[in-house]
Amino acid sequence: MNLLDLIISPAFAEGSEGGAGDPLGGLPFLIIMFVLMYFLLIRPQQKRAKEHKTLLSVLKKGDEVVTNGGIIGTVASVDESFATLTIAEGIVVKVQKQGINQKLPKGSAQI
Repeated sequence: MNLLDLIISPAFAEGSEGGAGDPLGGLPFLIIMFVLMYFLLIRPQQKRAKEHKTLLSVLKKGDEVVTNGGIIGTVASVDESFATLTIAEGIVVKVQKQGINQKLPKGSAQI
């Protein structure tokens, strides 16, 4: 016995039948992990993306929205890929439609 055995316990091989074990032993674990990842991560993300796409498709003049940067404004006009927002009296900005995060209830943006 040497000094290193006191610090790190020695590892001894277990008796095996000459094989490496069941090659499909980890397969059920991998399947369960994939199912969990699908229901916890992938599916909710797809649902949010679908809701966001629907939000952008029904966007119209007069809607009050919040951009990804936190700017609150009223939609002045909408085209294929851009929306023009009025953020204050006489101040108009043009943003990409993808940059609009959510639609607010009427009267939320006091411009």
